[in-house]
Amino acid sequence: MICLCFFLLCLRFDLICSSPQFYDQTLCDSDKNYPGTRYTCNSSRLSCQTFVVYRANDEFATILSISNLFKRDPSVVLPINSVSSSNQILETGREVLVPVTCSCTGQFFQINMNYTVSQNITLSAVSCEIFEGLVKYVTLAEENPGGLKGLLVGTVLRVPLKCACPESDDEASVKFLVTYPFIKRDNTKKLSEKFNVSVEEIWQENHLQPSPTVYPYTTVLVPLKDKPFINLSIPDSDPPMPQFLPTIPVARTTKSSQIKNLYTVGSVLVFCLILAILVACGLYIRTLKKFKNSNFHSSTRRISSLNSCSTPTRSSTCLSPDLLIGIKYSLCTFTMEEIKIATKNLSESAKIINGVYKGSRENGEVMIKEMRFEDTKKAIDLHSKINHVNIVKLHGVCYGEHDFSWSYLVFDYPLNGNLRDCLETSSAAFHWQRRTQVAFDIATGLHYLHYSVVPAYTHRNMNSKGIFLTSSWRAKITVFGNVTESGSLACSTSWIAPEYIANGLVSEKVDIFAYGVVLFELISGKDAMDGNFFKESISFLGGGGIEGGCFDQLRDLVDHCLKDDYSLAEALCLAILARSCVEDDPMHRPSMDDVLKILARMV
Repeated sequence: MICLCFFLLCLRFDLICSSPQFYDQTLCDSDKNYPGTRYTCNSSRLSCQTFVVYRANDEFATILSISNLFKRDPSVVLPINSVSSSNQILETGREVLVPVTCSCTGQFFQINMNYTVSQNITLSAVSCEIFEGLVKYVTLAEENPGGLKGLLVGTVLRVPLKCACPESDDEASVKFLVTYPFIKRDNTKKLSEKFNVSVEEIWQENHLQPSPTVYPYTTVLVPLKDKPFINLSIPDSDPPMPQFLPTIPVARTTKSSQIKNLYTVGSVLVFCLILAILVACGLYIRTLKKFKNSNFHSSTRRISSLNSCSTPTRSSTCLSPDLLIGIKYSLCTFTMEEIKIATKNLSESAKIINGVYKGSRENGEVMIKEMRFEDTKKAIDLHSKINHVNIVKLHGVCYGEHDFSWSYLVFDYPLNGNLRDCLETSSAAFHWQRRTQVAFDIATGLHYLHYSVVPAYTHRNMNSKGIFLTSSWRAKITVFGNVTESGSLACSTSWIAPEYIANGLVSEKVDIFAYGVVLFELISGKDAMDGNFFKESISFLGGGGIEGGCFDQLRDLVDHCLKDDYSLAEALCLAILARSCVEDDPMHRPSMDDVLKILARMV
């Protein structure tokens, strides 16, 4: 009896181990594991030669590039795909069979691969875009836990692609299980036609119900008894034609007088119904107007009572109706006591620049801008129109208690501090790729202010001390409004647009000039207090260089803490762009639209 039980238990275990794999229908970027997220090893095969299907795209458009991605010899991949040359450009979406070695590693079958990161990208994009769903994001995250904090160019990722091996090498049984990623408008019927295999076999191998719904960037195993061949002539499935009910002829009646009577009675009833609806609408509108008028008068009385206040306190503050109208979205309200606690009583140690303080609160750090009361409404009104990832967000406001002429705006504080401080520390973390991304972020924020805010907004105070960097090294611009009192950011740099100094002329070209100055700081790491220094440093860009070659002078300009870890071509491109931005004649400077088109090719 014990032997019989043991035999049945072993038989059950063997059936479980050798059972078909499951289909995971969850999204490619899901962070959860499900049956079918990875294919489990069976009891008899530890490795096998098999195939995966990969589709040509803009980045991997040839057999050569696809072979390099999968670390395969192009001469092996080429003949099984009926392509004449490994450098032939394939049509986007063209399916390519890639021979691979599938191994049982631990509990799961997988194709053990490495991928070297060559651009700014996320783990999710590597999973769902580079490898087209052949590995799920959660699997990639488990194999590369450090990648969750960000991927640097040059990082080598472990990529366990999905695969599976059949049970045995018997000629009558399945020889290959091809890993196939679905795309939009795919289905198992079309898949069976492509590989000339019955659809029932596909359902059985993947634990699928008959005629299942499948999803893009999920994988399925195709069981084949011979080497695979894809029929690329299978057309896309067309949507079914609408079915119309047959027209049934209506017999004409001879009792025309009865029909006329019915039409007459129906018309009278419809007319009465419409009349009743119009009367009801009129009564409703009249009641609604009366209700609104009563609310308006009560609101006017409340605002009048606010204006009649004489001494503002912590519990009651006199606000003008204009200021109340300017607050177009919900802001947190802070007390003066909270501001003093956050900034250690507005101490010098908390000061970032004139009139701007760094404060600490329980839920994080904030930036506090001291501002005259009459300018507060303008700043709040401006931020009610702004919603952009590259602009520091306004979080709340505090109105003065005893000195009502001053108020404080509270902004989010990006954790890496301002750009000027980051450049002065010469941190190795602030490498060249991050600097080009910062240049792009600043340009994107200015482009938003110039083209998307109505009316268009000119910053005027753009400089490296007013640009802040997040923990992920993304740039955010501070927008405090066009404040011209002492303490404004315009006083923090002496190299500003000449037309602004001479005539006070303000246009978007003033921001372009300031952006060019910031670009020079990003390239050189030096402060732009002295414009003459930069003009001499870039004289070689205009043909003014005499001693040394152009590239030698460019290397002297680039921040020495970068060493040689930067692209000389990109550095030259940024330097020329910065040089054009600081032209004395504003008409010769590019627009922010032009700047973005150039930088978009670098990030």
